[in-house]
Amino acid sequence: MPKRSSVLEVGITGGIGAGKSVVCEIFKSLGIPIYDADSRSKWLLGNDEKLKHQLKETFGAKAFTPDDLLNRIFLAEEVFHNPQQLEKLNRLVHPRVGEDYEDWVKQHQAAPYVLKEAALLIEAGSYRRLDFLITVNAPEDLRIERIKARDPQRSMEQIAAIIKKQLSEEERQEIADFVIDNSGTRLLIPQVVKLHRFFCEKGKR
Repeated sequence: MPKRSSVLEVGITGGIGAGKSVVCEIFKSLGIPIYDADSRSKWLLGNDEKLKHQLKETFGAKAFTPDDLLNRIFLAEEVFHNPQQLEKLNRLVHPRVGEDYEDWVKQHQAAPYVLKEAALLIEAGSYRRLDFLITVNAPEDLRIERIKARDPQRSMEQIAAIIKKQLSEEERQEIADFVIDNSGTRLLIPQVVKLHRFFCEKGKR
């Protein structure tokens, strides 16, 4: 598909607990705009009128509370163990997030490059529209420890179910152009700075 903008677009992904957000904070400190697709999708689910209407049509009135707030508990129960329902939700959300991202990119044409952060960037297929893809890598046992520390409300069963739904580290690395090692054995900042310089140079062309 044709490229939408003149600015260099870089994707960053990784399994839950890999440390995407930490890496993005380093890029952000270097002045690079970050589009957090996961946060924006949550915002759009509860605030975009077109998407809200589609959710009500697809999942019924219970998708929203009487105060017209997104019923996240109901929706999670509907889709978490039901692949067909999850596919319906993704078919509604992913295109809208894509449109929102395109609008955001238009506002950052002067940047050296932009970063799109998303846990399911590869699974959703949206990485194909980007110039480069980074994956943040960490061993599964370390990722689990990070998740437990960050989200103590999650059970091991929930954590295992989330990891199972995502691609393996090996699958991500086969597709990604660059791998950032966040296992704790290498410093993060030098890895990010090296990529930053590369992308800045590519963005000038």
